[in-house]
Amino acid sequence: MLTEPALSTLDHSIPTQRRSIAILGAGGHGRELVDIVRDIHAADRHITLLGIVDDGTPDLALLARSGIRFLGKQRALEGRNIEIYLGVGTPAVRATLAQSIDDPSSPLIHPRAMVGSDCRIGVGAVLAAGAIVTTNVEIGRHTHINVAASLSHDCRIGDFVTISPGVRVTGNVSVGDGVFIGAGATVLPGLRIGRDATVGAGAVVTKDVRSGATVAGVPARQTSPR
Repeated sequence: MLTEPALSTLDHSIPTQRRSIAILGAGGHGRELVDIVRDIHAADRHITLLGIVDDGTPDLALLARSGIRFLGKQRALEGRNIEIYLGVGTPAVRATLAQSIDDPSSPLIHPRAMVGSDCRIGVGAVLAAGAIVTTNVEIGRHTHINVAASLSHDCRIGDFVTISPGVRVTGNVSVGDGVFIGAGATVLPGLRIGRDATVGAGAVVTKDVRSGATVAGVPARQTSPR
């Protein structure tokens, strides 16, 4: 968890520098990151979005409708001073892709996200519009806190975690690396979710979740592995 130094989003002493940004991943999640960067750019002209790269076969017409420039495959960025953010929703894929890039200098935090006092947010992390992080919360590298999700006081969230839209993680919860929490799920206070676990959409987690386990339902029960 937080294996590299995290950036305090409240540290205004950090000098502003011009930054060129590209998104790796042309699917829906990547296109959402494009909009986050655009909204940040509207408030801070030092950030410039160059476009999207993808080693697959993206829908070029869909990108064009959104005015997104397709830069080609990832190798098109080699040797260029460009920060790459990972526009992929699946934690394991994001962790693999991170091995092929240098970490960006900071997280991406949407202007309409709220971050409270004494929070530490890892490089490459993403906070979408409406995300709420209260106080004394740690968020790891390349972890994504999606639309209208919330993390309450004293939580510890690992690297490469996906917190889906509308999730409620209550106080003093520990979430291990590589965890996926589905849309609208709730995690009750003081619990631990082990690394690489999956919490199903709409689940209410009332007890600790083992590493690698999948839980679902209200209350959440383990479905795999047993």
